[in-house]
Amino acid sequence: MNIILIGFMGCGKSSLGIRLAKKLGYEFCDTDQMIEKESEKTIRTIFENEGEEYFRNLETSTISNLIGNMNNSVLSVGGGLPIRKGNGDLLKQLGHVIYLKTSKETILKRLSGDKTRPLLSGDNKEEKVEDLLNLREPIYEMAANDIVITDNKSFDDMISDIIKLVNIPE
Repeated sequence: MNIILIGFMGCGKSSLGIRLAKKLGYEFCDTDQMIEKESEKTIRTIFENEGEEYFRNLETSTISNLIGNMNNSVLSVGGGLPIRKGNGDLLKQLGHVIYLKTSKETILKRLSGDKTRPLLSGDNKEEKVEDLLNLREPIYEMAANDIVITDNKSFDDMISDIIKLVNIPE
């Protein structure tokens, strides 16, 4: 059994994923970290030098290679990964997909000082977040087996919600 965490940047996929994996005794994996390790470049550098399309190809390749090779893991995926046609189906082949749904206000608060997100660089961060959320939310919902609201919830509460949804005995 694998648990796949999807959602917008800043929703807590990595922070929650690490804690969830520890609680379950699972391995934690992050597609962005895997891509950075494999390419020996940061995501930002890949975006700047190769472009978004190249990066999205790396994401699809990464999750495709995990099918059949990942067990008892929590996988956090980049916020844009589910957007590409077919990736949602690949994620469901990997495991139980949980969408960590987070409000625009919470995302803006969590990302307020973050300068590492290529899609949010420059001015009008609030407008960019709103536009991307409007585009991505319906896709996240379709790609997910279940949704967990993260606003004003502790990690322990979210972990408990996920364990119940995935039906793993605590």
